Amino acid sequence: MKKKSVWIKADEGGWEEQKDRITTGLESGADCVLVNPGDVEKVRELGNITVAAFARDNKSRADIVVVGKRGEGDGTKPLPQEIPGSFDINAATLLMDKGVTVGGYVVIKDKHYEHFAAEMGKICDYLLVTGTDWKVIPLENLIADLQHQKVKIIFGVKSAEEARLAFQTLEAGADGVLLDSGNPQEIKDTIKAARELESESAELEAAVVTRVEPLGMGDRVCVDTCNLMQRGEGMLIGSQASGMFLVNSESDDSPYVAARPFRVNAGAVHSYIKIGEKTRYLSELRAGDPVTIVDSKGKQREGIVGRVKIESRPLMLIEAKARDRTLTAILQNAETIKLVGKDGTPISVAKLEKGDEVLVRLEEGARHFGKKIEETIIEK
Repeated sequence: MKKKSVWIKADEGGWEEQKDRITTGLESGADCVLVNPGDVEKVRELGNITVAAFARDNKSRADIVVVGKRGEGDGTKPLPQEIPGSFDINAATLLMDKGVTVGGYVVIKDKHYEHFAAEMGKICDYLLVTGTDWKVIPLENLIADLQHQKVKIIFGVKSAEEARLAFQTLEAGADGVLLDSGNPQEIKDTIKAARELESESAELEAAVVTRVEPLGMGDRVCVDTCNLMQRGEGMLIGSQASGMFLVNSESDDSPYVAARPFRVNAGAVHSYIKIGEKTRYLSELRAGDPVTIVDSKGKQREGIVGRVKIESRPLMLIEAKARDRTLTAILQNAETIKLVGKDGTPISVAKLEKGDEVLVRLEEGARHFGKKIEETIIEK
């Protein structure tokens, strides 16, 4: 599922009144803040975030200029008889011609405003639509009318519950929401809802271990993330892109070392790691890169690489069969490295035996520079 953005609306009242909701948005991972032109630099002093501003020019140097407030979009001025005569649309067009990123703001009051919003969406980068009664906003019509346009549709909401509905309307849903709430919990819950919907679940299935064999020394990769993982959570790793093992995080204590729930001791440097819909080599990962964290139910979330450690360690070959495929992974031979059993319980590679069942993810097709392609390929 594509990324869902959360904008924080902070343009009504004084700066001190809006500062708390902006700060909560920043701390919770909001994508954009919408303010008045005079507050753009104040937002930037609080943190690094995309800033949009209601304006008709770019004197404020906002990242996104939003046209429509105190104009035709919010009903301050009457709608034009003909679209070419629209004050707001002409202003947006002039800004677009200058290379400015532009949003169009429309309060949907009736069918005429819906039509006006659709026309605005044909020229702007973003279309921000809201209404006096959220439930009657014609979300479906606008999504259908603008599905072939480049515009990203941002719907105005007042709660996380409304945001979830907007994200899922007509399956594709809104590209984002414009949250108008000063309630810190609503802000946090809305952003959480967006992140949960961004990732589809990975289908995992059981594979039967057919071979466990100690190898010699080789270079293995530890992926230390900026995220804490639970028991049964880890990353999908394997020697073949067509099938990968769920390698558990080091979230369990052992007699030898304390738990490191931020770490996945992922395997040999040649191994693939599944990240979103792509794969990468473990050896390519760097600090700041995104990674996909997966649990035993297939639920996915995004993590961030904080550090990658490549060290020479004794390795172990693990082979397993799922359906008609034979999969392999080469991991460090140590008590703390674990695969995830079919019941969600981690199994140490030091105790792994033939006949054990572990969770894997199977893929169809081949990979070219990490992207899935329809091609026959044999990996051994």
